[in-house]
Amino acid sequence: MLFSRLALLAGLIRSAVAATPAEWRSQSIYFMLTDRFARTDGSISAECNTGDRLYCGGTWKGIEKKLDYIQGMGFTAVWITPVTGQIPGDTGYGHAYHGYWQQDIYSLNSHYGTADDLKSLASALHKRGMYLMVDVVANHMGFNGAGTDINYKDFHPFNSIADFHSYCEVNDYANQTNVEKCWLGDTTVALADLNTESKSVQKIWYSWIHNLVKDYSIDGLRVDTVRHVQKSFWPAYNKAAGVYCVGEVFENDVDYTCGYQDVMDGILNYPMYYPLLAAFKSTSGSMSDLYNMINTVKSTCKDSTLMGSFIENHDNARFASYTKDISLAKNAAAFTIMADGIPIIYAGQEQHYSGGSDPSNREATWLSGYNENSELYKLIAKANAVRSWAIFKDLNYITYKNYPIYKDENTLAMRKGYNGNQTITVLSNLGENGSEYTLSLPNTGYSAGMKLTEIFTCKNITVDKSGNVPVPMAFGRPRILYPTSLLKGSMVGC
Repeated sequence: MLFSRLALLAGLIRSAVAATPAEWRSQSIYFMLTDRFARTDGSISAECNTGDRLYCGGTWKGIEKKLDYIQGMGFTAVWITPVTGQIPGDTGYGHAYHGYWQQDIYSLNSHYGTADDLKSLASALHKRGMYLMVDVVANHMGFNGAGTDINYKDFHPFNSIADFHSYCEVNDYANQTNVEKCWLGDTTVALADLNTESKSVQKIWYSWIHNLVKDYSIDGLRVDTVRHVQKSFWPAYNKAAGVYCVGEVFENDVDYTCGYQDVMDGILNYPMYYPLLAAFKSTSGSMSDLYNMINTVKSTCKDSTLMGSFIENHDNARFASYTKDISLAKNAAAFTIMADGIPIIYAGQEQHYSGGSDPSNREATWLSGYNENSELYKLIAKANAVRSWAIFKDLNYITYKNYPIYKDENTLAMRKGYNGNQTITVLSNLGENGSEYTLSLPNTGYSAGMKLTEIFTCKNITVDKSGNVPVPMAFGRPRILYPTSLLKGSMVGC
C-alpha cells in the first residue's frame, strides 16, 4: 500500500536496527497497550470493558499481524507496554493488564505471549525497516495490598527489604526527596519503591536492561516514572541499555522537566502537552500560550528534536473526551507530527476514540475494525508522509528547530526545515464550523512566484509578489505546505 512503501523508503536511509538518538530523530512512533491493540485470533468483536480493568487478550503476535495497519499510517516504530512478569490474578483495581505492576523482571508476561513471540515481533518490524520500543520500569515493583503489608518474597530478584526505601507515600511533589524516596500506589495496590541508591540494586538494573535489549533486539526504550528516581541513577542506565531512551517526567514545568534531559537522551514533552491541549480542546483556546511554549522548550531543553511529541496516551484523557470536533482533533494530531521531536500517536487516536481518564482511555483498538478510511487515519498518514519525505530529501530537516512564524487569535503557523526544503504548518482552532477564507501568510522563507502544494487537499498555491502565501482555510482544518517541485517521486499522494 502507498504509505507502507513510504515507510520502507524511510527505512533505506537508516541502519537496519536503530539504537542511537540520532537514528531515532526521524522516527514516528505508534504506541499501544499490548493488551488492548490486537488479539492473536484477529477478532474485532471480542469484548473489552475498560471499567472491568481485566486482561482483554491483546498479544505480541496480534501486533505482528496488524503491522500493515500501523505502517499504512507511515509509522516507523512501535512502542509496546512493559513485558515483565506482573502481579498474578485479580486486585482491588483489576488485573495488571497494562504492565506497570511487575513482580519478576526476569520473566515475561505470559498473557502477551512467549519469548519467541516477542522476538518474532522484533524481527517482523526490522524486516520492514521499523523499530521496536519497549516500556520499562526501574522505580518500583507491584504488590497486591498495602505498603505496610509487603511480602518481599513475592519479588524477583529484589526480594529483601534492604532493596527498597522505607515505606512512605508520595504526597508532596514540591519535595524532591519525597518524590524520589516515597512510594507510589496506595493501600489497594502498593508500588514498592526500589532503593536505587543501592549499588547492588543498580548492578542488577544495569545488567538487566543491557540483556533485555540484546535478547529481544530492542531499538529504544520508554522509561516510566523517571522523576521518582534520583538523577544520578539514569546516565549509567541509559548507557547500559545502549539505545535511545525517552523518559516520562509527568510535569508541565519546563525548567524542571527539561533538567532530566541532562541524564537521559529524551523526555516526553509534557511542557508542550498542556498548552497544546488547551489550544485545541475548544474554539476559545490560547494560541499565544502554545506559540510561546514552542520557543520556550527549544531554548530551555537540551535538544527539543529528541523529545517525544504527543497529545494522547494511556495516562491522560483522550483528546476527544474534551471535544468531539474532528477539525480540532486533526489540528492537534498535525501539530504532534510536524513540530519538533519524535511524534507519538496513541492507538485509537486515529479512530477518534473518546475515553476519559484511566481506565476509560484504554479501549481495545480492535473494536474499531481497524478502519483505514477514518478521517484521522488518513490525516496522520499524510502528515507522516510529508515529514518522512522532507527528511529523505535533507537529513538536516530533522535537526532544524521548529519555530512559529505567525499567530492570531485562532491561528498558529510554524516552519521547520531550511530554505528549499521547509514545511509550513498552519493550525486553526476555529473548529469544523469555521468559515472559509484565505490567510495571507508572511515569513515562510518561500520566494515570490514559488509553487507550493497543500498536502491535505493537494491544492497548488503560488507565493505572491510580496513573498506572502495565500493559504486557503476552511472548516478549521490544518494545512501543510511543501514545495511542489520537491514532491516529484514522493509517495505523499499529491
